[in-house]
Amino acid sequence: MTAPRRTLSQRLQRAFVVALCGVPAPVARLLARPPVNRAGERMAPDVAMLMKLTAAGNDYSDLPAAEARKVIETDAAVFADRVAPCAVEQEVEIHSGLLATRYSSGKPGRGLILFFHGGGFVLGSRASYAAPARMFAHGTGADVLSVEYRLAPEDPFPAAHEDALAAWQYAVEHAESWDLDPNRIVVAGESAGGNIAAVLCQQVRGQSVQPLLQVLVQPVTDISVRRPSQDEFAGSPALSAKQIDWFMGHYLPAGTDQHDPLLCPLLSDDLSGLPDAVVAVAGFDPLRDDALAYAAALLESGVRVDLIREEGLVHGYLSFTAVSRSSKEATERLVAAVAAALRDREARPLRLVDRTAKAKSQRPNTERSVR
Repeated sequence: MTAPRRTLSQRLQRAFVVALCGVPAPVARLLARPPVNRAGERMAPDVAMLMKLTAAGNDYSDLPAAEARKVIETDAAVFADRVAPCAVEQEVEIHSGLLATRYSSGKPGRGLILFFHGGGFVLGSRASYAAPARMFAHGTGADVLSVEYRLAPEDPFPAAHEDALAAWQYAVEHAESWDLDPNRIVVAGESAGGNIAAVLCQQVRGQSVQPLLQVLVQPVTDISVRRPSQDEFAGSPALSAKQIDWFMGHYLPAGTDQHDPLLCPLLSDDLSGLPDAVVAVAGFDPLRDDALAYAAALLESGVRVDLIREEGLVHGYLSFTAVSRSSKEATERLVAAVAAALRDREARPLRLVDRTAKAKSQRPNTERSVR
């Protein structure tokens, strides 16, 4: 499944938002007054403009889930970049009712990225994440298998994790038929999808085939506590506290144990032996501290972590690549990091590589701990 053609209204809206968010940075700073977070990081001017527009619009969490999905799919058509289709875009049926799209160059690739979209376990689809899936396929040379896992409230926790496990088993069994090495499968996801990816890596630990790498983009890792970033950015137009509560209200059946590691991978008793990780965080994301806590816990357990810190961005930047140059550049940095990891998986000294995004320099810094 790929993104549907945009309507005339969507094309006009897209052109307006692109033009407004693309004004010169000094003008954007004057109009949007980019905020500064408690760490002293300033929001990128184009993102601040986008947040100003988003705050003036309707809130999908005021709608039933089915209606909210329509809003999100429309937004994806407006905000997601136009990325050239891959040579192969094949729909595959993992099992009855569970579908995925395989994106491929059509040539023997470096591996396979098993990808889980974001959307709070309630929203999102393969179609709305076609742009980042294509960016990963083009930028890494790997195939991408984007999974249409079941959503709440129709299918609450743990349905998405059951689908992820089925998708992993399918990928392992079918990799060779796609001329791919089953030992070179990357498990990746954004937001809720990052949670799914992290949990999946824990579920398959010890099996004969292991993920080569886990890529966790702004992941949900622990809903049992509120960390400071959730309070600091509770009113974020990109992901507010109200929206998080709406997601959890749909996702969690009554009586769910909020300390279950299947729900909160950070609460696992043992994180050792998990795949190397690329963890991406944004400076103005309520889930920032969740991701940082998981990166630190992985490192303490002996897992190598490549932390990509996008100081001026907000939650969900993978979906803003058409209207925000800063978001597009950040997504390209993430793709490049995954491509580099696929090129070289030789053993290296335990460390956390902190790639803090700077306006003028992208040289990585090596640190022993997460700020």
